[in-house]
Amino acid sequence: MLSKNIKAIRKSKGLSQQELAVKLNVVRQTISKWEQGLSVPDSDMLVSLSEVFETSVSTLLGENVIESEIDDLKAISAKLEVINLQLAQRKTTRKRIVHWLLISLCVVVVAIFSILLEVESPYLAWDYSDPETAVLGVVFHSFEWLLVRVAPIILIGAIVGIILTQKKE
Repeated sequence: MLSKNIKAIRKSKGLSQQELAVKLNVVRQTISKWEQGLSVPDSDMLVSLSEVFETSVSTLLGENVIESEIDDLKAISAKLEVINLQLAQRKTTRKRIVHWLLISLCVVVVAIFSILLEVESPYLAWDYSDPETAVLGVVFHSFEWLLVRVAPIILIGAIVGIILTQKKE
């Protein structure tokens, strides 16, 4: 039980046999013999071990100590690494989606401008004495008026966004 506890606590503290031996002023083989149960430390050495391990002598001599702290840290580190990779992948995916949405916005704005130029505002020749035609003409005219004034700003903003979201290699 003592041998298993020494090994478990040493590993949980992240110490090698050599590092523990240096702290206790013994050779590494002594630590190895203790951990294999081939020999046991004397009472003075038990006190020194408890001080190095920051635990009580009764814990060293008592129940089995679970060797989990180092393994827990490794598991947590591995999980954090996976989470970081997933977050980086999400960020890249979002950036790619925004990039293509901005390109699509540019295409739509240019297409609408092209259509309006090609059609040459046919509603201007409509008879506005008819209420339905008048309302429809005003709607078209308002749409065109707004698009002509806002679209260049949208287009410039989208182009800047495309440049900023470009994949850097």
